Amino acid sequence: MGGVLTATLKIGEILVENGVISETQLKYALDYQRRFGGRIGWILLSLGYINKRELYTALSQQYGIEFFSPSINELDIGLIKLFSPKEIWDNQCIPLRIEDDTLIVATSYPRENLDLRFITRKLKHKYVFNRVDLKLISDNDLQRIIQSVFHRELMDYAVSSLKRESENLSASLVISKKQKVFFLTVGTLIILSLILYPSRSSTGMFIAMQVFYLSAIAFKLFVSLAGLISSCGNKVKIGENKRDEYPVYTILLPLYREKEVIGNLISALKRLDYPQHKLDIILILEEDDYETLVSAKRYNPPYNWRFVIVPASMPKTKPKACNYGLFFARGKYVTIYDAEDIPEPDQLRLALANFEKCKGDTACLQAKLNFYNRDENLLTKLFTLEYSFWFDCMIPGLVKLGFPIPLGGTSNHFDRSKLDGVKGWDPFNTTEDADLGIRFAVKGYRVGFINSTTYEEANARLKNWVKQRSRWIKGYMQTFLVHSRNMGYLYKHTGVRGLLTLFLLIGGTPFIFLAHPFVMLFSLFVSPAFDVKTISLYTFVIGNGMGIVLHAIGLLRRGYYNLLPFSILIPLYWYLHSLSAYIALYELIKRPFYWYKTQHGISKYLKAKKEGIYYSK
Repeated sequence: MGGVLTATLKIGEILVENGVISETQLKYALDYQRRFGGRIGWILLSLGYINKRELYTALSQQYGIEFFSPSINELDIGLIKLFSPKEIWDNQCIPLRIEDDTLIVATSYPRENLDLRFITRKLKHKYVFNRVDLKLISDNDLQRIIQSVFHRELMDYAVSSLKRESENLSASLVISKKQKVFFLTVGTLIILSLILYPSRSSTGMFIAMQVFYLSAIAFKLFVSLAGLISSCGNKVKIGENKRDEYPVYTILLPLYREKEVIGNLISALKRLDYPQHKLDIILILEEDDYETLVSAKRYNPPYNWRFVIVPASMPKTKPKACNYGLFFARGKYVTIYDAEDIPEPDQLRLALANFEKCKGDTACLQAKLNFYNRDENLLTKLFTLEYSFWFDCMIPGLVKLGFPIPLGGTSNHFDRSKLDGVKGWDPFNTTEDADLGIRFAVKGYRVGFINSTTYEEANARLKNWVKQRSRWIKGYMQTFLVHSRNMGYLYKHTGVRGLLTLFLLIGGTPFIFLAHPFVMLFSLFVSPAFDVKTISLYTFVIGNGMGIVLHAIGLLRRGYYNLLPFSILIPLYWYLHSLSAYIALYELIKRPFYWYKTQHGISKYLKAKKEGIYYSK
């Protein structure tokens, strides 16, 4: 049953006649429509000239159909469940019930080419009805109905999509049987060799540890030097993606206990240089986080923004929330911002321009991350050294050399279809972004890089920093365990580059932090044999020297020259990582899916400077 609607009036004229908007506002909206395309009703909504009730009331008049808000008691749940939630959401149409010989269907997106055949064809085989009565509901009501009727299906989508496709690719299986056998066998052999040949065994293992330690650091140095001279991510001119019609861009905002920073986030996203009616902004909140919901509503987010409440379930993690929110995304492209983020205003348009210039196999573009409170204290300065190295040198180097990319947790811009193709994020992985980057590579997708920065709040408190870092390192451990049990598959699809990334970066990073105290201890105090002592000293000097150089390189590219003297403290900063790594190892064994919540909004830098680069006192 196609073409069931006919518009009798123009919606702008209806709104003017109803006294909702002025002729001047309508003229401005029409000019906006000529520049960027889109439906005039959504443009008026995004400009703040009307609210959703006024929009849907006008749509009801335009198409001559009743607008109402159905209660759950008015629905035939069995009839609705003949369809998948995806069918309903994609078509923005839902069958409600059959009364007498009439099928009552509701839509939240009325249009002249509306096609109801996907509903009528399926129901004709099971129900008897002679006519269809079409009604209008809001998109919020459609979302509410789907969440209520398909509660289990949505939670299964958020939690089990990846696990169901391949348990071996999910961190829900912490360690496989083969891995247990391998680690037990290796552990047993090490213990026996230490008992039978204590001197030779300890010396050999110590040398092997130091060789791997140096190799992992040298790998980072090599890649970061490639990133330093790389031109990837150079800005594409904004004019290169001017068009009559921009694609819808979804922004997922996973929030939990973020009432302190939600106002800054809303302000930052309002400054994005992208047609506002083409932004699909979803604030994803946990069911038990009423305070953030109230705080967010107090800041009056635009009417075209939406709230998605995630029902309580385990695991309670950011990737699970993102999967849940992703189901309701409308955009061709999707990005994620954290609660404290301030992206540069042109970031979405740069991402769009780069997607258009990239090959069709590009699944993701990673933006840079840095901090607006970098000068707050010693910890934030060292954190800035680390981020400048990672996002200004390491990631561009990996892209240039064609290695799989461990993504950052925010400001990654996705092709929605390819994100769906890898079943979204792993809800059991506490560094889900790094894992997702590896799975993109295995799937044959590329990850690119854009020269745009999102500024975040650097952890200024030690305890909060350690909790956050232990979660990240635990996720790297999980990612290593997941992909090391699929090494043949990884090698087949990514070659030697994939294995180097897995062992020297994903596995090497936790190993460096776990080994760092022992390398320094043995180098300075323990090693009695001259040859071992010499190797230890070389490892100590070269390893720490490379670490200092790595982070100085990042500062040079970023231009934070005032922080260069602090790079000498990197070896001491690594001890904080070592503490976090041992906490992560304990957590991996005792509670692998536990998500340490990072507290935001604790920086004393409260007011953003005009350029939006960092906060000033």
